[in-house]
Amino acid sequence: MKSASEPLWRDVTIVNELGLHARAAAKLVQVARQASGKISLEVESERIDAKQLIDILTLAAGQGDSVRVIAEVQADRAVFDQIIALFADGFGE
Repeated sequence: MKSASEPLWRDVTIVNELGLHARAAAKLVQVARQASGKISLEVESERIDAKQLIDILTLAAGQGDSVRVIAEVQADRAVFDQIIALFADGFGE
């Protein structure tokens, strides 16, 4: 069992054809901003703030890319799960 201080993280794959383009990124930001703590995305060695649209767009993450989703606060489990669901659903596209 994870302790309250351990971050949540999971690696996901971008399945939607257009990748993390503006509309998908905006959906992600909308969910991430509900978190009380920091939510990050990591692609290769670059880690960005998932609450900032411009940061997500600078990743230029495309279909098939692996993204690590990280929630710094265990209490943000529901937000974390919603973000994982967005990736799994291809952002509804």
